[in-house]
Amino acid sequence: MPKSMQKGLQELAIGGKVRRIRQEKQLTIQQLAAKAGLSKGLISQIENDQVSPPISTLLKIAASLHTDISYFFQDKASDRRVAVVRRSERLVSPRRQVQGKATLGYTYESLAHRKNFKHMEPFLVTFEVKEAEEVIRFNHPGEEFVFVLSGRLEFSSPDETIVLEKGDSLYFESDLLHGFRGLGEEPCQALVVIYHR
Repeated sequence: MPKSMQKGLQELAIGGKVRRIRQEKQLTIQQLAAKAGLSKGLISQIENDQVSPPISTLLKIAASLHTDISYFFQDKASDRRVAVVRRSERLVSPRRQVQGKATLGYTYESLAHRKNFKHMEPFLVTFEVKEAEEVIRFNHPGEEFVFVLSGRLEFSSPDETIVLEKGDSLYFESDLLHGFRGLGEEPCQALVVIYHR
């Protein structure tokens, strides 16, 4: 990946934005954690930029704060109706652990961060190859679409496991507990679009 594409989410100070809107709404960390169904420690780690939150966590925080997930990806307010994100302008999540556990197993690039208050959030996601027992599962409100661009991807839920090959797609209700992992020799890359209600 070219160095120009390495602009990270930490440059957007997501943690500071979470803190700012939480304080504007006069919520304590404990109250936000309870509303979002997350731990107080995790909210604190996010606000202090010690953890790069997964997409599902950001969706829960955004819903609890009555804002849109796009708020966290904005570097400034915008009401534009057409938004272009050049390849060199993608925002890349850093690889970090979640609350001291195993790494998330994926990194994501925000593909439409210049558009505020949208119903869909598109990401380019790279899923690492890992063992099945290392997969961390998440759930969040809404629906999700996945299109595999390269490699092989395993989707797992409590009821089933599905292997996707290059060119395959998957659409599911994302309140279902789910997880992904790359299979084979190389990481899998996929276009992931999240619709949040």
